Amino acid sequence: MDSEKKIRPDKMFYSIGEVAAMFNVNTSLIRYWENEFDVIKPQKNKKGNRLFTQKDIETFHLIWHLVKERGMTLSGAKKKIKDNRTETEHNFELVKKLNEIKSLLIEIRDEL
Repeated sequence: MDSEKKIRPDKMFYSIGEVAAMFNVNTSLIRYWENEFDVIKPQKNKKGNRLFTQKDIETFHLIWHLVKERGMTLSGAKKKIKDNRTETEHNFELVKKLNEIKSLLIEIRDEL
């Protein structure tokens, strides 16, 4: 999953194809998660194409972390996000930082 690499601060909206590419999944999974998680509400253009914001992508990233990395069920992830989103996001950010530090330490070790 490469979502951090492809989010551009100057871009307001992303197509469903762009979001799917960020997470290396099919667009059907993005549509499914959109239907399952009421916190994801993309705008739609006149053609009916979904337009996702950076906040939507951050939510997908959080869902990805809970479901794919931590092995939670969709209902468990929904409950976690609904009941305590702030703490869940905070914990997710801590995990990301720790993984960055781990990667840096491994890189330093390999250079020795």
